[in-house]
Amino acid sequence: MIEAMHSIGLTDGMITSLAITIILCGLSIFAGRRLQTVPSGFQNFAEWAVGSLYNFFEGIMGAKACRQYFPLIATLFIYILFCNYAGLLPASGHIPGLAAPTGSINCPMAMAIIVFVTMFAAGIREHHGLGYFKHYFKPFAFLFPLMVLEDLVKPVSLTLRLYGNIFGEHTVTGSFFDLVPIGLPVIMQALSVLMGLIQALVFSLLAAIYIKEAMPEEEEHL
Repeated sequence: MIEAMHSIGLTDGMITSLAITIILCGLSIFAGRRLQTVPSGFQNFAEWAVGSLYNFFEGIMGAKACRQYFPLIATLFIYILFCNYAGLLPASGHIPGLAAPTGSINCPMAMAIIVFVTMFAAGIREHHGLGYFKHYFKPFAFLFPLMVLEDLVKPVSLTLRLYGNIFGEHTVTGSFFDLVPIGLPVIMQALSVLMGLIQALVFSLLAAIYIKEAMPEEEEHL
């Protein structure tokens, strides 16, 4: 089956990404299939996790922006976290169909483009039209090229930051496994767990900030 997927152009990272998507959908269905007024079990954990994320991003984006765009931000965080941790599984990158999707530049680039499009969509929506683009001429019109460049750099920065850190971390960890197979790799794996969490948080945090910046200033504290 893996060979058939490879034959139609799917890479190991894409196959792992598909598996992660299916797993996350399954967990979501499982957590919400029998909702209880007083949650318990996995529902309790899911509500705690989502609630904690919501409170965190609400403090960054403000109440209105968080209500509108939290589903996207939370999805990015959880998906990236699972993708990063996929690279920590035994034999990841060495067996067909298993590799960290974020270790390939295509996955971070796709998510960065989603954030970029959402940022513009939020700006146009909240400014009620093309008035959003007036900020490119503030405080001075001659700064227009620099203001445009600043926005164009954002998806590039998101892409390279996530891809570079995950690819580099997996490469270094793999090298340590080859050189010192006992002891030290365990420490590197522990650091990789922390690194995967940090990179997922940084990407989603920057995405939240970019979307928030596209909102009108008077809406930030609503």
